[in-house]
Amino acid sequence: MEPLFGSPWLWNCIVAVVEIVYIFIVIGMMEKLVVKGFPSDLSRKIIHIAAGSYLMFWPLFATTHWTKYLNVAMPFIWVLLFLSKGLSKNTEDPAVKTMTRTGNPRELLRGPLMFACIMVIIGIALFNTPSGVVAMAMLTWGDGLAPYFGQKYGHKKFRTFGPEKSYIGSLTVLIAGLVGTFIMLLITGVTPVIPWTALLVSAFVVTIVEALSPRDLDNILIPLSVIIVFYLMTGSF
Repeated sequence: MEPLFGSPWLWNCIVAVVEIVYIFIVIGMMEKLVVKGFPSDLSRKIIHIAAGSYLMFWPLFATTHWTKYLNVAMPFIWVLLFLSKGLSKNTEDPAVKTMTRTGNPRELLRGPLMFACIMVIIGIALFNTPSGVVAMAMLTWGDGLAPYFGQKYGHKKFRTFGPEKSYIGSLTVLIAGLVGTFIMLLITGVTPVIPWTALLVSAFVVTIVEALSPRDLDNILIPLSVIIVFYLMTGSF
C-alpha cells in the first residue's frame, strides 16, 4: 500500500513499531492472566496464534521501499529474547511461566525459538506471497490449536515418529488450518491469485506431516511442506 503520510521508510517504521507493541500487549495480558490462574496451556496457544498472525500487518507496509522487511522486527526481537531467556536459569521469568509447558527455561530454545525463526525467514523470503501466507496460517492456526483440542477432546490416540497424537488433534490441524488460512488470505489480500488446489493439497499434506513430526520439528516441517507443495503444483511461491 502507499503510506498514509510521510515517506515509505518512515511509514514502515511506524507499522513495525505498532506490530511490536501489539504482541507485547498480548503477552503482557497473558502473563497477568496466568498469574491469576488462567490455564498456561491455553495462554501458550493464544500467544502462538497472536504472534503468527503478524501477517495481518503485511498489507500495511509500503512495498516500494526495502524497509518493508521490518515486518520481521517483532519476531527477530523474540528470537533474541528466547535465546537470552532460554539460556538463563530464571524459572520465575513471566515468559517462562507463560510460554513453556514444564516451567523449564530451556524449553524456549526449542518450539518457541523455532517458531520465531520461521516467522523471520518467511517474512523476508516469502513476504506477501501465497505460499508464505498459507505456510504461516497453517502453522499458526492448525498446529497452534491442535494440541489444545487434542488434549481436551482427543480420547483416541495414535503414535508415529513423535509424541502421542489424537485423531481430534489431527482433524483440528486440517479444519483450523483451512479456516485460519482463509482469514489470513482475506486480510492480506492475496486471495485473487491463490491457487485453490494447492491450498487444499497443502492442508492435507500439513495434517499428515504434523501427525508424523517429532516434537517441535513440526514448526519447521509444516511451513516447508506447504512451500514444496506450492512449488510443485504452481512452479512458484
